[in-house]
Amino acid sequence: MFSGVYTAIITPFRDGEVDHAALAALVERQVAGGVAGVVPCGTTGESATLSEKEKQAVIATTVEAVAGRCQVIAGVGSNDTGASARLARVARELGADGGMVVMPYYNKPTQDGMYHHVRAIAEATPDWPILLYNVPGRTGVSLAPETVSRLADLPGVGAIKDATCDMEYAGRVAVLCGPRMTLLSGQDGAALPLWAIGGRGVVSVASNLVPERMVALWTAFANGDLEKARALHLALVPLFGGLFIETNPGPVKHLVARHTGLCTGELRLPMVPVGAGTAARLKAICADLGIDLADHDG
Repeated sequence: MFSGVYTAIITPFRDGEVDHAALAALVERQVAGGVAGVVPCGTTGESATLSEKEKQAVIATTVEAVAGRCQVIAGVGSNDTGASARLARVARELGADGGMVVMPYYNKPTQDGMYHHVRAIAEATPDWPILLYNVPGRTGVSLAPETVSRLADLPGVGAIKDATCDMEYAGRVAVLCGPRMTLLSGQDGAALPLWAIGGRGVVSVASNLVPERMVALWTAFANGDLEKARALHLALVPLFGGLFIETNPGPVKHLVARHTGLCTGELRLPMVPVGAGTAARLKAICADLGIDLADHDG
């Protein structure tokens, strides 16, 4: 079921609370941009500092705002297997089309531990698609390709968001899993290379800001227009890098607030607003791309 551009959507805050009206407006913008789906409560959505109740509310708002016009893949993973399984059950009941399961952070489980973590969540939500999320730079652990292949035998576990930027790793997953496992890039800058070895889409940070351009990039590749896809990718390379000058989602929140005026750039501690130097570099990148940054957020 996974194919195309999925936006790892930011969670807008206002005065310390989730701004649900802003979230609905941001979701509407993504739908208008033609994305295949939105992914609430992921890394870019600051899931690590959302309470379980807040996560449920964010997923509910996203599902309601989407209204069946694209997929909703809810971030349900954490370093607590029981809590992850509970959230997965709720997300399915709320109408999410599937769940994204990050590998447990801080605990540093073994490969067998990661397998049983995912298995417990899958068993709690039978016949519900699960997207594995491998981001060792955040979690401190990495799913081995052999473990991915083992997980591919579980009902519902049929895709992986690979944020390693390691094409050798992705290739090994593709060889071991074949059609049992759909590969999605977890990094915008690695998306086109990953597609070249069989990837089927991207869970994108950049599409928060430029959904139409990310969709155009995927569409060009999917239609076999590699020259156009390459040109679109290379034009966006400065933005892909700029969004990680400081820790995500600081830069993308800063830019979305100023470009759209639909939300504030407020982050939740321990995340803090980008520094003045970063803001200036981001402004220059956006100017080169023709992205207007009216100072909506002060």
